[in-house]
Amino acid sequence: MPMTYKEAFIAFMVRSGVLTFGDFVTKSGRRTPYFINTGNYKTGAQAGKLGDYYAACIQEQFPDGIDCLFGPAYKGIPLVVSAAAALYRNYGRDLPYCFNRKEAKDHGEGGSLVGYKPQDGDRVAIVEDVVTAGTAVRESIALFRDVAKVDIRALFVSVDRMERGTRDCSTLDELRQDYGIAVCPIVTVREIMAFLHNRELDGKVWLDDATLVRMEAYLAEYGAR
Repeated sequence: MPMTYKEAFIAFMVRSGVLTFGDFVTKSGRRTPYFINTGNYKTGAQAGKLGDYYAACIQEQFPDGIDCLFGPAYKGIPLVVSAAAALYRNYGRDLPYCFNRKEAKDHGEGGSLVGYKPQDGDRVAIVEDVVTAGTAVRESIALFRDVAKVDIRALFVSVDRMERGTRDCSTLDELRQDYGIAVCPIVTVREIMAFLHNRELDGKVWLDDATLVRMEAYLAEYGAR
């Protein structure tokens, strides 16, 4: 039976060295038994496949109702380009995309956006990697207030860690509540656990019983209520 795009994405993250298991400390100081480092994507083949998975999620969740894709600098830039290319390649859907500069350009055309210039009324989807505190997303929404009267419809991310943010709910739920946008992960940590637990991938079990127990304990302590 062929894997779903979600299952294929989980296997892809493991094979790319992006999803690893062990003993790590997150930026927030939490000790975690698994880590997701999207900075480990580094080849053209990986970029192409990554775009395919984002495009599959976008097409499944929003087959229409989006006019523009936006990638926050810096990690969102290659993601939005690869997602837009894959949407066209796989689904014949030609959406414009844009991304921001960290500092506004004061010469030439100027401005802080590169690529498509959003117009009033455009329905925008943000393409990001893994959202921890949601800072880049909040900054992106604030940025558009100075660009045009757009409707931020959705946020697409690779993984929902399902952890508490500044409140009892997850960071992604905070964004849903604060901005009324749809937040769509390609996979959740629970889907990762269900798929990889005691499954042999390339001759190795990456998530055994002991690792599952540690992940459950981590979510019991830090998971969203």
